[in-house]
Amino acid sequence: MAETGIASHALEWMKRISAKLDNIGLELGDMKLRMSAVGDHLSGLTVSNAGITHRLDRVEGRLDRMERRLELRDGQ
Repeated sequence: MAETGIASHALEWMKRISAKLDNIGLELGDMKLRMSAVGDHLSGLTVSNAGITHRLDRVEGRLDRMERRLELRDGQ
């Protein structure tokens, strides 16, 4: 009888552990989905940053040409 009680108790613990593992699996799936969204957002920011850098480079080139034409450069 004691063995049956221990087996029953062990079975209950296994069921609880299994349920917790199922919950962890679901949460892990949610986290993967969120990380994927973060990665997509980061990719968009990187592209945006590249565009801004390109525009700043163009503005810097234009400013250099203006300074050269107006002879505003120091020591050059």
